[in-house]
Amino acid sequence: MTIPILSVVGKSNSGKTTLLEKIIFDLTGRGYRVATIKHNQHGFNIDHEGKDSYRHKKAGAHITVVSSPHQLALIQDVDHDHSFEEIRNKFIHGADIILTEGFKVNDYPKIEVFRSELKRELISKKEDGLIAVAADVKLDVDVPCLDLNHPKAIADFIEINFLK
Repeated sequence: MTIPILSVVGKSNSGKTTLLEKIIFDLTGRGYRVATIKHNQHGFNIDHEGKDSYRHKKAGAHITVVSSPHQLALIQDVDHDHSFEEIRNKFIHGADIILTEGFKVNDYPKIEVFRSELKRELISKKEDGLIAVAADVKLDVDVPCLDLNHPKAIADFIEINFLK
């Protein structure tokens, strides 16, 4: 069975990461194995100067794996921005669902986080894959409007639509 992918999207500072933390906590508490993909348009560096793995990459290694009894990290040079499907197929195994954050335009179902205090418009529409909005106010939209302050209800929505 293919692992389902659900994107949590929204404008900067709308609370995507905070909501995801709560959803992940709730779903894992129900026994689900949750994987996440965080997309960063600007790049990132988990390998720091002076560390052995950094030195390996600097010397020319195409792939470096850092392994311990509790964690494993892969640092690999890539020639393109990988799609969620590519990441799922190459790297994610044994998960029940993949929740993504930070890649607003994609072909997967989306829950958009909306905060009224930011005074911004929604970035997604139903035709973009929007399946729900998690908001701090009731919105008149053509998808379910879930209460942002009740992450358990949002986790229920995800469980019913993606995990059952």
